[in-house]
Amino acid sequence: MLRTDLIRPVPELLQANADRFGDKPACSDGHRTVSHAELERRTRRLAGHLAGLRLHPGDRAMICLGNRVEMLESYFGVLRANAIAVPVNPRSTDAELSYLLADSGARLVLTDIAHADQFDRLREQFPELRVVVSGEGPLPEGFVAFEPLPDTEPELAARDDLGLDEIAWMLYTSGTTGLPKGVLSTQRNCLWSLAACYVPVTGLTAEDRVLWPLPLFHSLSHIVCLLAATAVGASTRIVDGVSTADVLEALREDRSTFVAGVPTLYHHLIEAARERDFAAPQLRIALVGGAVATADLVRSFESTFGVPLVDAYGSTETCGAIAVNWPTGQRVEGSCGLPVPGLTVRLVDPDTGVDVPAGQEGEFWVSGPNIMAGYHNQPEATAAALRDGWYRTGDLGRRDKAGFCTVTGRIKELIIRAGENIHPGEVEAVLRTVPGVADVAVVGKPHAVLGEVPVAFVVPGPDGFDPSALLATCRERLSYFKVPEEIYEIARVPRTASGKITRHVLLELPARLRAAGDGQYDSLLRLDWVPQAALPDAPAGNGTWALMDADALGLAEGLRGVGVDVRVVDGAVVADGCPSPDVVVVAPAVRDTPGERQDPTGELSARLGAWLGDDRLAGTRFVVATTGAAATGAEEAAPEPLAAALWGVVRSLQAAHPGRLTLVDVSGDVDVSADGDGDGDVDVSANGDGDVSADGDGYGDVSAAVDGDVSAYVEGEDGREAALRRAVEDGHDQAAIRTGVLLVPRLTRVSVPPEPQPAPALAPDGLVVITGGDTARGTALARHLVTTYGARHLLLLSANGLPEEAAAALRTELGRDGAEVSMAVCDPADRTALDAVLDTQDRPVTAAVHIEEPGPGRSLDASLRGMTHLEEWTRRDDPALFVVVTSAAGVLGSPGHPERAAADQFGEALVRRRRALGLGGLALAWGPLPGEHGTAPVAGAVPLPEALALFDAALTADQGPLVLLRPSTTGLPGGEPVPAVLRHLVDTPSGVPTSDESAAAEFRRRLEAESESGRQRTALALVREHAAAALGLASADAVEADQAFSAFGFTSLTAVALRNRLNAATGARLAATVVFDHPTPAALARHLVREITGRRSEQAPVRARGVSDEPVAIVAMGCHLPGEVRTPEDLWRLVADGRDAIAGFPDDRGWDLAGLFDSDPDAVGTSYVREGGFLSDAGDSTPPSSASRPVRRWPWTPSSGCCWRRPGRPSRTRASTRRRCTASTSACSAG
Repeated sequence: MLRTDLIRPVPELLQANADRFGDKPACSDGHRTVSHAELERRTRRLAGHLAGLRLHPGDRAMICLGNRVEMLESYFGVLRANAIAVPVNPRSTDAELSYLLADSGARLVLTDIAHADQFDRLREQFPELRVVVSGEGPLPEGFVAFEPLPDTEPELAARDDLGLDEIAWMLYTSGTTGLPKGVLSTQRNCLWSLAACYVPVTGLTAEDRVLWPLPLFHSLSHIVCLLAATAVGASTRIVDGVSTADVLEALREDRSTFVAGVPTLYHHLIEAARERDFAAPQLRIALVGGAVATADLVRSFESTFGVPLVDAYGSTETCGAIAVNWPTGQRVEGSCGLPVPGLTVRLVDPDTGVDVPAGQEGEFWVSGPNIMAGYHNQPEATAAALRDGWYRTGDLGRRDKAGFCTVTGRIKELIIRAGENIHPGEVEAVLRTVPGVADVAVVGKPHAVLGEVPVAFVVPGPDGFDPSALLATCRERLSYFKVPEEIYEIARVPRTASGKITRHVLLELPARLRAAGDGQYDSLLRLDWVPQAALPDAPAGNGTWALMDADALGLAEGLRGVGVDVRVVDGAVVADGCPSPDVVVVAPAVRDTPGERQDPTGELSARLGAWLGDDRLAGTRFVVATTGAAATGAEEAAPEPLAAALWGVVRSLQAAHPGRLTLVDVSGDVDVSADGDGDGDVDVSANGDGDVSADGDGYGDVSAAVDGDVSAYVEGEDGREAALRRAVEDGHDQAAIRTGVLLVPRLTRVSVPPEPQPAPALAPDGLVVITGGDTARGTALARHLVTTYGARHLLLLSANGLPEEAAAALRTELGRDGAEVSMAVCDPADRTALDAVLDTQDRPVTAAVHIEEPGPGRSLDASLRGMTHLEEWTRRDDPALFVVVTSAAGVLGSPGHPERAAADQFGEALVRRRRALGLGGLALAWGPLPGEHGTAPVAGAVPLPEALALFDAALTADQGPLVLLRPSTTGLPGGEPVPAVLRHLVDTPSGVPTSDESAAAEFRRRLEAESESGRQRTALALVREHAAAALGLASADAVEADQAFSAFGFTSLTAVALRNRLNAATGARLAATVVFDHPTPAALARHLVREITGRRSEQAPVRARGVSDEPVAIVAMGCHLPGEVRTPEDLWRLVADGRDAIAGFPDDRGWDLAGLFDSDPDAVGTSYVREGGFLSDAGDSTPPSSASRPVRRWPWTPSSGCCWRRPGRPSRTRASTRRRCTASTSACSAG
């Protein structure tokens, strides 16, 4: 029953309650209590004082207060001043409050002493802001104390004449789908909601003692606590709902009859009540806000407290409930109940606007007196939400035949996976049924191919959860496309104060990746070696090969045997008067024996650099042949770390000089087979020269028997040499040769193991050592090991140490999570210093992580010694976790920084050697973080939260060295060659970007119209934007105008990519070397201005030829529409002529035109309009069946605009499509 007596101006309600209830308590917060008479008097005085502070009618006043009596007084005081109250979350940050102040335009703030400093800081942005502060303590200059205002009579009287239909409140949405919006509502909007729903449904009366632990700034508190309880004259106890004990104590002390809370609070109340044998005999009803209560929660609460638990579905925009479950009568599990009496609720197909049948999903549309007036200063958002008298909620749901409504999700929360819609709530409901799940949230994660995919964030129960059981349950109960792609473990699900999941922050939370549903990790890669199919023998080319260093590997005879023209060189590669060779083979020697360690990387780098810069060798390809530098499978011996470092050097040179070098490892090229007699002898075929026999069955036995030069022996006379010749002739950048088989390296995505290795357990009393503790990755892993793995004692080592302020902040942050952090300035390259630090620790090392990020001035030797020393020291404890983290330079190369790539490859080989000894270890090549430029533009950044989750996956994958990066799906800008190891993961374009003629012309026009300084600024902005894109940086802000391009890591590839981008954007014809000729963004911008303004008239426009790689083209359309439209041409003429196709009702259909019209839009079987769109000939005959109806087709060709043509009519366009498709559809009815 609608309580119309409650729908009157709030000042009248306050006065009536003062007259009726006098000194009866109206509100208490445990510190202060005000009676109904005091509430009326104090809010009237406060309103007059606020008017005296120049708070004018229609002004906004922000209320930033917690759950206290002053919040209630401020609420009504602002309204009685005829201003608009804007309650906000008192826990808002400076940035959040700054947004709310700017968006609302508030001129005055009512807050407390705890927030005085915060608003004092904000006053710098809002100097005209007036601030009223409650509580004791010194106030910033110009702030006004709250306490005297309601205690003293003002000079100005309270206005008290705000109309029921004038704006009274602005409540902000919770911001779960974007920035909060200010929802404007009137007294009638809100009072109708409590009069139609909350008072009659709950039976709220003046006799009730209401306990309210929900935040008072929230919409439900606004309607029920501040308005409904006050309107009926109830007594309200306000508490902070953070502590369950406080809520229970208030229930006991006040003998509360009515309580409200979110589902989480009721779970805690149930647990606490059972543990303490608590009862609340006076309690008669409980109200749920923020989410629909599950059937289990309802049963548990009602059995524990013996009272009904009522829930409802509503929104800030509807000023309360849309549907409600009544305390008595039928309930449907999962339903939010029946529509509130007096509201019209529709479920509508959001695309067509047509009501959906019972049981089908649609969007909730609501019409009634409780609908908001609109969004503050957002006319477009208001128009989108309020159309044709209906509020379009954006919520999706179903309604059964009995009228019970069930919310299934939000349109904006929909996860659209390759065109399939997924509701997070549906997936969450399934996951909650699996044992061990305490809480769960599902959100869409961007996906390069599918658009987005569902991922689940699970809070484990006391006994944990089984990720495989979660996936199995989802696969059993959900369609395949709804199964989460990944399952993460988190500590808690983020929610707003009202209990709604803040899904947009889930992907940024610390989380541990527990499972991947599709069987692969998109950004976790491993290096596989792929055999190349054997080819028929081909005649050798005419080129000559020079084998340097007196043919150290003994390749000459074998190469001659496969038809190669070879000469052995023991001196200069080009002798005076001799032609340059076509191929130069060099085999750098590596010695790493005790007392004779020699680093060959510097010598090789210098040697190859000199050759590559020699004009006489411009057409020569250089082959670097190594032995023992690469392991192509788990069965092979671990690479020798120094030999592996050579690969990093050469890969870096390859990135800087594409197409000039081939890198081949020929180690392990031995035909090893047991002789079958069981005596352990091993036969080795040695290039046809005889057999070498060795006792034993290991690689070391064979190596010793052949004097260590195992790689010199091959299977047959054309084994490794034939493969080497093929590697060069086929243009492979990198390869390995094993028993005559040519293998090439390719990065592939890591598969999720059927039974992942258990995550390492870190002993709580153990020590976690992190070297490189002053790096971004080092501090991130420190946080992750604390929050995810329970590390409690950390030692961070670094050569320079964190700045004092950053170190203190990290200690404080991790200390809050229960961790003790020690820091020491120690370079692991100094073995004496490292021993001194580690030997004095009184805890065993349970984890050791080395972060290899060479800084300026750090030598390669120091990097290698640092990794070696830590690895050797940890052998004594064999910690549960040993990780060497490097960059991706070792795999992709690092132009200009070969020492970085060499160190990375050394670290990988070091871990392989450690694993070969039976010790644990992981080598992880971690690509760029957002904001960093990578070793290659094709190596995309992985956001830190996702990277940490993949770190977890790497620990359980047990698949050897891994690479953590996100390969670009579109290749390099400009079509430059992609590194060979990534080519099958990257879609390489067929050419360079083409110029957009209109965009380029517009840019030139803008440039011409500006002043000289303006031209420079415009051109500089363009250069910075495209430089950032070429480097893969997140923002142009990272590209400083006067910093050299080389400092950003530009290589020849990225320089050409930038050139191509600028050409496409401007129509200019810049040289390939323009980045090097004009070495800073500012210099390049000046050159760009000169090029465009000086040569613009000489340039002919370049028309881009569109090439589509889509396999399907949309080609045809037919139509029969009102307005005599029977062909596509008719439709075009109708639009071009601006004719109206709307007409009166036709008189040839046999309709009762006199009885058809009714001015009541809700009348059934009638129309409240007299015109519409009708086919003129629809009444001529019965439409033919689909079987006999002729089908008409008009092919539609791609062009700059669009055209229709019939088959046989010649086309005037030159579309470059290779396929022709024809489609037809019929969607007309006889009406």
